[in-house]
Amino acid sequence: MPVQPIKFYQSGSFVVGNRLLDPDQRSVQADPNRTNSLNSGHRACQGCGEALGARYALDAAMRATNNQLIAVNATGCLEVFSTPYPETSWQIPWLHSLFGNAPAVSTGVAAALKAKGRTDVRVVGQGGDGGTVDIGFACLSGMFERNDDVLYICYDNEAYMNTGVQRSGSTPPAATTMTTQAVGPEPGNRFGQGKNVPLIAMAHEIPYVATATVADLRDLEYKVRRAMEFRGARYLHVFVPCPLGWGTASCDTIRIARLAVHTGLFPVFEAEHGEVVDVTRIPRQVPVAEYLRPQRRYRHLFGASPRPDVVARIQQIADRNIRRFGLLAAEPAPTAQEAP
Repeated sequence: MPVQPIKFYQSGSFVVGNRLLDPDQRSVQADPNRTNSLNSGHRACQGCGEALGARYALDAAMRATNNQLIAVNATGCLEVFSTPYPETSWQIPWLHSLFGNAPAVSTGVAAALKAKGRTDVRVVGQGGDGGTVDIGFACLSGMFERNDDVLYICYDNEAYMNTGVQRSGSTPPAATTMTTQAVGPEPGNRFGQGKNVPLIAMAHEIPYVATATVADLRDLEYKVRRAMEFRGARYLHVFVPCPLGWGTASCDTIRIARLAVHTGLFPVFEAEHGEVVDVTRIPRQVPVAEYLRPQRRYRHLFGASPRPDVVARIQQIADRNIRRFGLLAAEPAPTAQEAP
């Protein structure tokens, strides 16, 4: 992570941190002149990771483009809770598309701006994992293949939360949803299903691909700013816990996101033109059980009939990510030839 880490020694103090830092070290969210792209009044659940992610990302994008930005939003939680007709919480130019065509609509907006000679206005497409990993996947791949000048952001909460918590192509193994119940020899979502869109985006060799979480504001803001330095197709995959769908406490959203990184289950990295250029290292690997236990969607693994064999298989996934990306502080980062 090429961002200067800021250490907060006085936990809980409002006078420590951003307000005592030099202006160029402060986060976008610490700037009183921030856009507040997603403003108050929306109807997201308490602790909603997607609401945090969208506000952080869009405010950073607005600063990076000198407020010359148009956002295109797929149908999903983010659209539903932010724009209950006839109201809206968006304070930027914002378009709502269908569930599966946000990348195509973003492409159209970018093409129209190009035809008008407006190189100063940039386009961000955004959606959840349902509209990105599943329904909009073909449009997204087409956007990558054409190298359209769009930054697409996926806010990944690992299921179709808006329609009742159904499995998506991003739902992790063993997690329960309304369509993957904890029954049978393989309870919850089956192993080996779904797709890894950041790696698929890298396979298209587009200019920029990155992953981030709401647990590291500075890293997320940096990656949005870095993405805006490129022209062409860019992809940012943001990990956003969902208290309602995951069965976690609303106050634990940031802690859960941090645990996903420290276990190795969610690698945080940057790639340019198909090659990994930077990874966020973790000081020590946390056992996956510490991440799984606080989530009700995994309670069948720790109840009266625990499934240590399933937990062990999930641990293997985390261990593979650690090796694949060189995530431990003592390990070398992957070279261009070794990168996935």
